[in-house]
Amino acid sequence: MSELFSQVGLIDIHSDLTRNIVSLRISENLFDDLTEDTEAWQSAQQLESDTKPKIFTNETPVIHRPFEESEWNMAIGFPFLNSAQSRYSDGAYGVWYGAGDLETTVYETVHHWKTKLLSDAEGFLKPGVSIERKVYLVRCDSALIDLRPLVQKYPETCYPDDYTATHAIGRKMHHEGHPGLVNKSARCEGEVYAVFTPDVLSNARHTCFLTYITTDKGVDIQKIPGKKWMTISD
Repeated sequence: MSELFSQVGLIDIHSDLTRNIVSLRISENLFDDLTEDTEAWQSAQQLESDTKPKIFTNETPVIHRPFEESEWNMAIGFPFLNSAQSRYSDGAYGVWYGAGDLETTVYETVHHWKTKLLSDAEGFLKPGVSIERKVYLVRCDSALIDLRPLVQKYPETCYPDDYTATHAIGRKMHHEGHPGLVNKSARCEGEVYAVFTPDVLSNARHTCFLTYITTDKGVDIQKIPGKKWMTISD
């Protein structure tokens, strides 16, 4: 890895990243008594999110701060408090993953849902299985190591399922205190971000809910319940 790190550059990020996590849809319970129009539920949900106070700030009344902390833990803090094996971690430390756009988070999370969870649960890898997810925008302010220009020279940094090289990269970054990196996605044409410290992440805001449903040809994704938004084929 020393040869690779002698060639990497930095990219200064001051923008939102997209974080896609498992969560129940709640908008139906909050807004279905106002209208039967599911698109109106989505609009009301977005309005509620846009008008909420900022996450984790002292300006918020004390009584609301536990709720802010809960949101922060879901969107940012959870992987740092619950270490698990992943592309850039051998399980000894936590890594937060985001992407540059919503579609990339879908490709990434669909892959892990089907290959890591459903395939390990006997009888669940079949059509008609569903899972609900919640998507946040999270602000990142940091200079990150940029692996994207080196993928062609070091293809092992983007292997779909062999994490040997990326675990070595992650261990070095964690040990030396680097805040994070950006690389090409192994699942699609997008970009993925791995962050090793929560200090560079802030201002998590909910942006939408998603539902994944397995079919005999792949996975259908819904933004609005009952309406297919995109499909990822097997």
